Amino acid sequence: MSEESGADKTEEPTAQRIKKARDDGQIARSQEIAPAAMMVIATLFFTMMGQYLFNSMGNLFKKQLQFDRLVVDKAELLPAIFGSSIVDGFLIILPLMAILYVIAILSTTLAGGFIFAPSLAMPKFNKLNPMTGLARMFGPQAAINLGKALVKFVLVGAILLISVMNNLQDLTQISQMDLSPAIKVAGTIIVDSCFWLSLGLVLVALVDVPLQRHQLNKKLKMTKQEVRDEMKNSEGNPEVKGQIRRRQHEILNNKMMSKVKDADVVITNPTHFAVALSYDPTGDGAPMLVAKGEDGLAARIREEAKEHGVYLFEAPLLARALYFTTKLDHPIPEALYHAVAQVIAYVFSLNQSYGRGHDVIKPDPSIPDEMKFDANGKAMNA
Repeated sequence: MSEESGADKTEEPTAQRIKKARDDGQIARSQEIAPAAMMVIATLFFTMMGQYLFNSMGNLFKKQLQFDRLVVDKAELLPAIFGSSIVDGFLIILPLMAILYVIAILSTTLAGGFIFAPSLAMPKFNKLNPMTGLARMFGPQAAINLGKALVKFVLVGAILLISVMNNLQDLTQISQMDLSPAIKVAGTIIVDSCFWLSLGLVLVALVDVPLQRHQLNKKLKMTKQEVRDEMKNSEGNPEVKGQIRRRQHEILNNKMMSKVKDADVVITNPTHFAVALSYDPTGDGAPMLVAKGEDGLAARIREEAKEHGVYLFEAPLLARALYFTTKLDHPIPEALYHAVAQVIAYVFSLNQSYGRGHDVIKPDPSIPDEMKFDANGKAMNA
């Protein structure tokens, strides 16, 4: 069998495939979490508020067994009284119902999180195909769901049977008790049964959650060819490549622009090129090129330099020589030491003589013939 066939889905799903599946609403969602969470909350509610709930229901039952003379003489009042009793009973259990409703919603997001997939609401006409329906009814997934349902039925049934057998004597005596003690005994049996049922349902959920994740992962697995095609489409897409390059350039330029404010001088063309140099007079290294650019980027470098008071030195030949021969964050070439030294010495002299009234002669740095370039980067002596 070829490794590219649909049966040979041996590769783990890629991040792109997982994202697409999630956007389409395919997530590892366990239907057993909600019942387990609701049963646990109901058990806690009965434990803390059960006495109040059962007493309130008992008082309501007592009230319905008592009739005054007015009701006996006017039977038409019975529907109103019956309706009022229904409302009173509903208000008693309303807090529990509201809590369980909220838990039912929140618990569905525990396994896969909250997603909004409009595609799930769109009609799918392939589901109207009877053969597709039969495949779902008798396929492997249907067998798995049937097995889970049987296991859950046996587990819950066993718990209820054990609970009934353990409380059989109390259950047979409830009919002989007064209403208040009967409600108390019934409440104890209910809380005890809810506790063991919640443990059983939690166990079912703990087994079902990893099972759902495994099934989804198996469904999303890919063939080697699908992985190669996806990588090819992603990496070979001109738009994706262009976006990556633009983002990389933006990050690099932003990082570079942050260094302009700490430069000692910016040498300009004056409009088409700009290079920023930094020099540590206490060290023994050559000046470093910390930023460079042409046209629009050169304008940004000049603006950044002006904003932070970095001196702009106009020297077209030197600016082009530095731009075309020096990499970013590298020292300047040895052939340009003398020319750059003249510029930096001039800038340092300006800073030292500022406010003292001394005149500093602006240098005209000489550039070696082999370091002279035109605006296109072509050597001028070639």
